[in-house]
Amino acid sequence: MVVDGSVVTLQDVADRAGLSLATASRVLNGSNRVVSDATAARIRRAADDLGYVSNGPAQALARSTTSVVGLIVHEVDDPYFAAIARGVMTVAARHALLTTLANTFHDPDREIDYVKRLRAQRVRALLLAGSGVMREGHTEALGEALAGFERSGGRVALVSDYGLPYPTVLPANTRGGAQVARHLYDLGHRKVGLIAGPSFLFSVRDRLAGFMDAWSAFGLPAEQIPVAGGGFSRDGGFSAALELFDRDPEITAVFALNDLMAAGALAALTEHLGRRVPTDVSVVGFDDLWFAADLRTPLTTVRLPLEEMGAQAMEMILSADDAGTGRPRNIHVSTDLVVRSSTAPARHR
Repeated sequence: MVVDGSVVTLQDVADRAGLSLATASRVLNGSNRVVSDATAARIRRAADDLGYVSNGPAQALARSTTSVVGLIVHEVDDPYFAAIARGVMTVAARHALLTTLANTFHDPDREIDYVKRLRAQRVRALLLAGSGVMREGHTEALGEALAGFERSGGRVALVSDYGLPYPTVLPANTRGGAQVARHLYDLGHRKVGLIAGPSFLFSVRDRLAGFMDAWSAFGLPAEQIPVAGGGFSRDGGFSAALELFDRDPEITAVFALNDLMAAGALAALTEHLGRRVPTDVSVVGFDDLWFAADLRTPLTTVRLPLEEMGAQAMEMILSADDAGTGRPRNIHVSTDLVVRSSTAPARHR
């Protein structure tokens, strides 16, 4: 801003606040060094009084980076990613960092393109929150794009398994699938159906494997379990549930690999197929999204601390910035089975 014919500088702000130029820069230019809340408020008040506006492009050129972090997710309207994003943004805001959110729409090529575009924008860090993709060449291509981003001075963290050597928050997807198998087995269910989601995702592979391996360990034929695929959405779960019961009307329990699909399955069972949940059919989801406890039949599901996972990924970025060298090791996040009224003992015909 121009005041009395002159441009307000960062030094003017520091002088107005009665503090050093370095301290003013830490607050207004997004440094990770700790400044007390009182000091930060004093500097921001001085900046507001003077109408100071930081020169973002100049800072980016000077530091080869910005105070922006990029967050890449599969679907912005999916509550799973919204919860992770909230965790990321909460920590980023605490450190005066701005979060740019990019939506891939489950397109693996778009994911790689976004990494390259955000590198060109000189963002300070990249967080990928979704899942690795089992498509030929994709992991290698994504790894090359992220390596280029790191070479330019950026930091990388991942939420969920991507099969890449970067700091990662790893949810126990396999364990969660096994927990569901144990729960349904203990309730006496022997004819189960699975709603799997996109088959090319690492998360789908792991959740399915956890269930199938546990089911086999109980001495039951996992290879005979019907599996219906679909989108990770309510509509996907609805159509997949209809497919399952068309293939085997005697199913007594359904495990959907996320809560959105489980909600669709519940609707298909009660509204279209005339099945009572859980009297006729038990239903289990995964993630424990915000609505799971508030459905007409509260949903038994596997809980992941999604917001905390996003916060942990952002903290890994910041700790890497502070350390300057080396990488924090991966963070393994456990799962908990939350039993609600959508599951009950099997009624054998």
